[in-house]
Amino acid sequence: MEKTRKIVRTAMFTAMLIGAQFILSSVSGIEIVTVLFVCFSYSYGIREGIAVAALFSLVRCLVFGFFINVFILYIIYYSLLSLFFGWLGHRLSRNNSFKEVMITVPCAVIFTLLFTLLDDILTPLIFGFTKNAATTYFFASLYTVIPQMVCTAVTVTVFFNPLTKIFLKTSN
Repeated sequence: MEKTRKIVRTAMFTAMLIGAQFILSSVSGIEIVTVLFVCFSYSYGIREGIAVAALFSLVRCLVFGFFINVFILYIIYYSLLSLFFGWLGHRLSRNNSFKEVMITVPCAVIFTLLFTLLDDILTPLIFGFTKNAATTYFFASLYTVIPQMVCTAVTVTVFFNPLTKIFLKTSN
């Protein structure tokens, strides 16, 4: 029964992530996938987080189209996000304390920046950008990453405790 519960939870959460990304896909710099993923991995651990990372990366290709750079970026980034926040959830008390939020928020913001920096490296490498094109790509990404970092700081601050509380209640 426990395996079935994990499979269903993984599928349902992946569907929720796809829906969340789809709903906000037309708004640059605003996203809630990070806070959802952080809370899920923090609450359910590395193994379930990695499963969701892989499934989300694949299903996202079906919904938004397959682009090799995006697939590689998502599989690497969300796996790293799952590893870190799954580990963090295991290390901290998981009692929805102020300390947990104060540790989690800056880490989530740093990971948001990491996503863009990883994209700034992978995309030019995969598509063979010239040095000038790669530099232009990097600076163009700054217009999006700053609002994303602010969005991550706000959403993780506001939703971390309520979401992890719900997830932790359903993890048993």
